[in-house]
Amino acid sequence: MSQAQQPLVAAPLTLGHHIWQTLKLAGPVVVARSGVLIMMAVDTAMTGSAGGDELAYFGLGLSPTIALTLLGLGFLLGVTVLTSQADGAGEPARAGHIWHVGMGHAVVVGILFAGICQFGITILGAFGQAPDLAEGAGRVMHMLGWGLPAVLIFVACSFFLEGVSRPVAGMIIMLGANVLNLGLNWVFIQGTTVGDTVIVAAMGAEGAALATTIARWVTAFVAIGYIWFMSSRDVYCVRGGGPVVPDVGKRIRAIGYPMGLGMFIETAAFMAMTQMAGYLGKAEVAGYQIAHNLVALVFMSAIGIGAATGVRVGNAVGRNDVTGVRLAGLTGIGLVVMAMIMLGGCFILIPEFLTGLYTPDRAVAATAIAALAVASSMMIFDGSQGVLVNALRGLGDVWFPMAGQFVAFWLVATPLAWYLAFDMGLGTAGLMGGIYAGCVMATLIAAFRFRHMLRRPLRRS
Repeated sequence: MSQAQQPLVAAPLTLGHHIWQTLKLAGPVVVARSGVLIMMAVDTAMTGSAGGDELAYFGLGLSPTIALTLLGLGFLLGVTVLTSQADGAGEPARAGHIWHVGMGHAVVVGILFAGICQFGITILGAFGQAPDLAEGAGRVMHMLGWGLPAVLIFVACSFFLEGVSRPVAGMIIMLGANVLNLGLNWVFIQGTTVGDTVIVAAMGAEGAALATTIARWVTAFVAIGYIWFMSSRDVYCVRGGGPVVPDVGKRIRAIGYPMGLGMFIETAAFMAMTQMAGYLGKAEVAGYQIAHNLVALVFMSAIGIGAATGVRVGNAVGRNDVTGVRLAGLTGIGLVVMAMIMLGGCFILIPEFLTGLYTPDRAVAATAIAALAVASSMMIFDGSQGVLVNALRGLGDVWFPMAGQFVAFWLVATPLAWYLAFDMGLGTAGLMGGIYAGCVMATLIAAFRFRHMLRRPLRRS
């Protein structure tokens, strides 16, 4: 075997180095991922000012599109895994081809999902929602669907940048998108008038969806432009000319299918909770949407730390560094537990302030506060399972985490949530209690698997 073919074996990196590198990667990723949820939070809060009915429409219409978005996001996670492993192995020129193929997948999947959303009213009606809820929420789902191709294009770009440890650009683009979305919400939700002349009619929840869709397309084009013109474009061969990665599309799909299904399984369970809240009434579904949005915002910190952990694990795999894999995983767990304790504590310390940002309706706020009380300590387990699953993805282990999420969120969380919410009469707090149990189970399964994988030889995807 020639020297060029010898597996790379690096000297183990220190724990302090892993902490610093994880935080350096996680910070921009947290902001970028949080930006996606902040956009939804702003949409939710500004839609709430148009009335409880509009908030209920937006919550129900948003829920299925989130599930589709995360399904597509999972399909594209192979871009990060393959790029980070190539970069860690000293083969940056392969990254450009990986990005090109990932972009093609993003366009195809995005168009498919946009088509599904055009049947939003029919889909929500099939879920058993009342006709007025299905009609209003279906229009929101229809409008948000047009932005799904843009979301996945941006995701492919940001995953490429994260894989080569350059996540700051994605963060800046997302911050700009939030500013644009805020301004467009003012225009479309309440309408715009000049004197007695109506320039834009008030669109309520549908206006918030339109604003988000426009902002998403802007982020997609800006992200493509940044990568195309970035100073290191020739190093990564983003304009072509680099080595062709054998079977890269097949490898992205092999990694992405189970990842996407795993994320969809978890998100679909959360979507099922939102639909269950709809059976409780408009105030309950609006309150649950607020609680779920706050939980998702806090979880973005876990997503950022998890994404950074996955990249660090992928780099260590590329170096054939077993100790590095172990330290990268343990560092991510330690950081996410500390973050979830601090952020989840806000659900107990200042719940009235947090819910007041969304709605002045006391009945809606009360249902949200009940759910947040349960969610406060749940975040520790939710964050931990998120980081562990990302660490397993960095190792290229994808099918077992998917099976674990199915067990945790469909065999445990969903039936328990129904029992607690309806049979026990706990309402939104019961729905969140079911999710709590699912997160604990998911953490135990993923921790067991990560420990097992450390005993096996490292293998690039």
